[in-house]
Amino acid sequence: MARLELRNASKFYGKTVAVKDIDLVVDDNEFFCIFGPPSSGKTTILRLLLGLVAPDEGEVTIGGVAVGEQGPKERNLAMVFQNLALFPHMTAGQNLAFPLVERKLEKAAVMARVAEVAETLHITPLLDKLPAHLSGGERQRVAIGRALVRDPAAFLMDEPIAALDARLREEMRVELKRLQRELHHTIVYVTHDQEEAMSIADRIAVMEAGEIRQVGTPAEIYNLPNSRYVAELIGSPPMNFIDGTLAEGGRFEGGDVPLAMALDGAEGAGPAALAVRPEDIGIDSAGANGGVEASIYEVEPLGAFTIVDVSAGEQILKVQAPGQPRFTLGEPVRLALDPDRCHLFHGETGDLIRSAR
Repeated sequence: MARLELRNASKFYGKTVAVKDIDLVVDDNEFFCIFGPPSSGKTTILRLLLGLVAPDEGEVTIGGVAVGEQGPKERNLAMVFQNLALFPHMTAGQNLAFPLVERKLEKAAVMARVAEVAETLHITPLLDKLPAHLSGGERQRVAIGRALVRDPAAFLMDEPIAALDARLREEMRVELKRLQRELHHTIVYVTHDQEEAMSIADRIAVMEAGEIRQVGTPAEIYNLPNSRYVAELIGSPPMNFIDGTLAEGGRFEGGDVPLAMALDGAEGAGPAALAVRPEDIGIDSAGANGGVEASIYEVEPLGAFTIVDVSAGEQILKVQAPGQPRFTLGEPVRLALDPDRCHLFHGETGDLIRSAR
């Protein structure tokens, strides 16, 4: 177990900025996700922590100790890759044992540790099978087990379940969270899947172009995004944005959407974007008072809830309605927006002007 830290860390490849001025602390026994689109710097952070590359600026500490002079072996961090990298000619048990054999541990100690890890991961019946005879989820467990046998200071995982199908990914998310809680290990987990990050992380760092845009719990990232970039990235279905103008006194007027709303705490004037989650918009009948005039554009029933696309002015907005309401395409409706559930971002910089209450 260890506390991992990057202090003002930057890494450049020629004129390309991989990461810049990264300040990041991963607490002991924390499940920490690094989330962002491809090429945003996520994997570079793992490589800096592991020691595969050295920072051009700043430093890396593990357990409060600077490790700039240490290689990957001395840092005692375990890496789980997306491609798993299992030895195809070795059984699952031999793959698990490999890190311990390389360290020349006694055979009895190796066998005991392999048996312990296999039981924790529920793969004991698989120990005599070759990787080619295992399912994707089983191979994933073996790869995690091979890292686990070492009892490292922390685990670094680079999109380890991205290649699995949707159902297996759901199962593995639950297993990874269970393992982290039972074993009390620090895990740094890289993913471009927002659902993955939101479901398993204690905290999330949201990346963009080599920089960290926001760090917080899943609830903080979802409910209180600090920029339009973060707000757009998190949420499925995605957040709705209505571009318009903010006037003095906190009055917002939509451009393509016929909306006027007073927002307490909104200061300044100029271009702005009103943002609201699909679940925070209500759909009323056409005869209801107030609200925004709209019509039903498309309906996506998903069982427990329904995604309703509505046409408001010149824009399509998404509404998440509970259950399976019945709508007719083209049906006129009114949209109810609660000002307290609306965010406001600057129309040019994307900076936060006002959070939902």
